[in-house]
Amino acid sequence: MMELSGTQKRLYDYLAECLARDGRTPSLRQTAADMGVSHTAVAQLLGLLEKKGVVERDGRYSRSIRLVAGQERRRRDDRSRELPIIGQITAGLPMYAQQEWDGSVLVDRRLFPGDNLFCLRVRGRSMQGAAILDGDLAICEPRQYAANGEIVAVLIQGEEATVKRFFLQADHIELRPENPEFPVMRYPFGEVLVQGRVVGVIRGPGGIFETGQRVA
Repeated sequence: MMELSGTQKRLYDYLAECLARDGRTPSLRQTAADMGVSHTAVAQLLGLLEKKGVVERDGRYSRSIRLVAGQERRRRDDRSRELPIIGQITAGLPMYAQQEWDGSVLVDRRLFPGDNLFCLRVRGRSMQGAAILDGDLAICEPRQYAANGEIVAVLIQGEEATVKRFFLQADHIELRPENPEFPVMRYPFGEVLVQGRVVGVIRGPGGIFETGQRVA
């Protein structure tokens, strides 16, 4: 509770006492009267406590307020991990160098537990049939190989990065889109470098990203 101001901690302790004694939180009017502050001040303090993650509630003020103790908050923090968003993948997997980052994103480590995961921002509609849309973040695990049918991030001719389904043929590699408007891409073996397997998608309408589905 060290991050709370004196007034914020006073409200938190008051709510904790009421919950322990009565099994519910008091009304806004009762809280204001007991603390000797205005209704507006209580509402503002609750909003600050919610932003700091120490209370949860439905709506502006709710009797269903739940206090989030320090141990539970630490458990929640432990479930999160930060993944780099790579601006450009290049040969040799130098994707973990800080200068290659284009920001980062938080994901639930229970959904994405692999080591050294990274994200690529998807451009275009070629994989929309696999629910990977323009502007999404593709979560990838580092790989320099792929099985047929896997969705992978690859580097083509040492320059162009793309996300496609991988198929190894007798004398070439096929990169297949998931949109009939786009052609299958065929390259000699030496022109395609697999950089990672796509294991999940983070969707971002309006630039606000939310953890999406895992990709088989």
